[in-house]
Amino acid sequence: MMRLASLSFVGGAVWLQQQASLPAWRELAQAIAVLAGIALLLRCCPSRMGLHRVVRHLLLLCCAVVAGFFWAAMQAQMALALALQRQDEGRDLHVSGLIDSLPYRTEQGVRFNFRIERVLSGTVNSVPQHISLGWYHGLYGVSSLVPDLKAGQRWEFTVRLQRPHGNANPYGYDYEVWLLEQGLRATGYVRKPETARLLDAFVPCGVCLVEALRGVLRSRIEQALAGQRYGAVMVALVVGDQHGIRQPDWLIYTRSGISHLISISGLHVTMIAGLFAMLAGQLWRRSFFTAAQLPLLLPAQKVAALAGAVAACAYVLLAGFGVPAQRTLYMLLVVALALWNGRIAALSHVLACALLLVVALDPWAVLWPGFWLSFGAVAVLVYAGGGRAATRDALPVSTTGLVEHVPGGRKVPTLTQRWRVILHEASHAQYAVTLGLVPLTMLLFAQFSLLSPLANAVAIPLVSLIITPLALLGSVVPEPACTWLLQLAHGLFALLACILEWLVGFPLAVWRAPMPPFTLFVWALIGTLWLLAPRGWSLRWLGLASWIPLLIVQPTAPVAGAMRVIAFDVGQGMAVLVETANHRLLYDAGPAYGADANAGSRTILPYLQGRGITALDRLIVSHSDTDHAGGALALLTALPETALWSSLAAGHSVRRAARHTQACSAGQQWDWDGVHFEMLHPLVAAGVPWGIRANTVSCVLRISSPAGSLLLAGDIEAGQERALVQRYGKQLRSSVLLVPHHGSNTSSTAEFLQAVQPRHALFQLGYRNRYHHPHPAVWSRYAAQDIARWRTDETGAIELNFDATLQITAYRQHHARYWYGQ
Repeated sequence: MMRLASLSFVGGAVWLQQQASLPAWRELAQAIAVLAGIALLLRCCPSRMGLHRVVRHLLLLCCAVVAGFFWAAMQAQMALALALQRQDEGRDLHVSGLIDSLPYRTEQGVRFNFRIERVLSGTVNSVPQHISLGWYHGLYGVSSLVPDLKAGQRWEFTVRLQRPHGNANPYGYDYEVWLLEQGLRATGYVRKPETARLLDAFVPCGVCLVEALRGVLRSRIEQALAGQRYGAVMVALVVGDQHGIRQPDWLIYTRSGISHLISISGLHVTMIAGLFAMLAGQLWRRSFFTAAQLPLLLPAQKVAALAGAVAACAYVLLAGFGVPAQRTLYMLLVVALALWNGRIAALSHVLACALLLVVALDPWAVLWPGFWLSFGAVAVLVYAGGGRAATRDALPVSTTGLVEHVPGGRKVPTLTQRWRVILHEASHAQYAVTLGLVPLTMLLFAQFSLLSPLANAVAIPLVSLIITPLALLGSVVPEPACTWLLQLAHGLFALLACILEWLVGFPLAVWRAPMPPFTLFVWALIGTLWLLAPRGWSLRWLGLASWIPLLIVQPTAPVAGAMRVIAFDVGQGMAVLVETANHRLLYDAGPAYGADANAGSRTILPYLQGRGITALDRLIVSHSDTDHAGGALALLTALPETALWSSLAAGHSVRRAARHTQACSAGQQWDWDGVHFEMLHPLVAAGVPWGIRANTVSCVLRISSPAGSLLLAGDIEAGQERALVQRYGKQLRSSVLLVPHHGSNTSSTAEFLQAVQPRHALFQLGYRNRYHHPHPAVWSRYAAQDIARWRTDETGAIELNFDATLQITAYRQHHARYWYGQ
């Protein structure tokens, strides 16, 4: 019953995370009172009153669901209580406080979490205590180097804050809920760096001590492996900081199915806990032969359990307390408690207790794939391992007869036989996890690695048993042993990475399909349970048949003559995907956020992957500005057969990366599946001449279907708008207009709007962008002409369906969650 109650509690927490709004405090209090009353009734009800056992259990499960829902709601209410007020956004605030996280460096500067202790400037309405800050090089023309920030330092800053906000797109990463889970209720950056003052080099506190230790270990690894490609992987294995790992390397780890190893995973926590438990137990037992005779005071088994639990706690703290590490820690703590009390706990019971603890402490954990994969993997092992506990006692008789004999006639297996059993059990576990997680992996990622069994068979023992211990030992021993051990660990991982890079180059390394509906996932899950059932079940292989609809489902597409358009929320930039029945075109690729971070890899590719789209017929990069071309390289790398149309100069890196290129030119026309495409600008097919603004040669595309038309205007300005009006006149008329230049005052002239006469206008904007787009005059100009205005910084991604009629859906409204805008 405990197991079902834990699952029901988790179900209640999942239910809460799908809600658009939270219950009020009054409703929470009423729910708590009702739950307490039901629990008291079930506890005190005499058995002769005859509450049937089934009814009793159903009531308990219902109570667990409601308890999970309202417990998560209470946690959310408390987390949202301290929020930055809208009127305080964009103000300069003078504050002092502590750096209470491990700072990480980017190309632009340093990011870190900051705990505000005092607000030293003017009157503010409310400032959250815990915020995320960036300190950037040369912000607003101020040339300054960022100092060496460390956890535990107390600083006095001038900061500018904003409320939590992230891009909102289908299949995209939800930055806002991550900030909520971390307790970060505002983000911002350091202003006027010349006024910043270091008040204390280190302030002792629990969090600061842990984070400072992580910083010391990271520094030692970075110094020993300076300039080495996989130095960031060693940092991730020791302290759990993955920020330095390059995006191309992550792609290799994901495609090969070993990404779960590139961190402090549950396997690593178990290994460390087991090592310390074994050492403590052996030393405690050996003390019997000394004057201490410690086993007489406390059994060695209890000491081993305590040592393992303490080691696991320390290692998980060092890891940054991720969900896989949490899950393992809680399971180990439950096992240690059972051993300490002399009780034997079933694995399924331990797993249920760990599940309950994780969700009770962090209700938002259910939103992350790592939570489901972590618990799912252990659940599969528990289920598939049923009836296999006696395997070690049923060892095969050695063909050579090399078996030791002991008194009583029982045979002790040889070392070879023991290794044979260990390998057999390991291969069965890998087989069970690989097959058991296929439906869940398809539901979460719309793909799974076909190389995973082979890659993990090599990577798990190498990374977990050799590389990670070497990296951990190397990070704490003195020089020169520190460098030698870390270089050895790095060399072994580099060898593994070379093998993986070769493997993932095969065409069938990864199987992709659209993310399935939940009903299809449940059907595949039932078949998988049948497939992994214990021996004795007939026709287990038939469980594979349940995967067929999961793996061969095809992406949805509009009917002939219709088109589907999605304007992505990429911040301050443009990216619009146009789909017809058999073709797909992407207009602009969004901005670049850093060396490896861009809208192509963070927003567009995850959307294509979630939909099961494996190819683009055409990518149009309107011009060379980074907010339009920033994600193009990532897209062309992932989808190399995509044809590039652009106004880019011949030497531009994006144009050089494309296999098929074409310059945009007015007059180009084509038809796809009953939808007409026409290029209206630029007038000549040439790159940007020297001294000419890239905006002036933006590719302008008009798309028309029976249900309506769409004009994609790039960053053209008033002069180009005037030329278009003179050349095309009423032919510019369109149902929807992608607003030129994000609503800048240099565009969207009254003459141009009068010619286009759109019913809807799409503004692709960054939240509180530094250009202050859209300009108030332009925003009012659209309103004056009774044009419906949609802006991605408020609505998230905007989907338009041109079918029988035009239908527009905003992602933040269709996928409303209680943390949006909070």
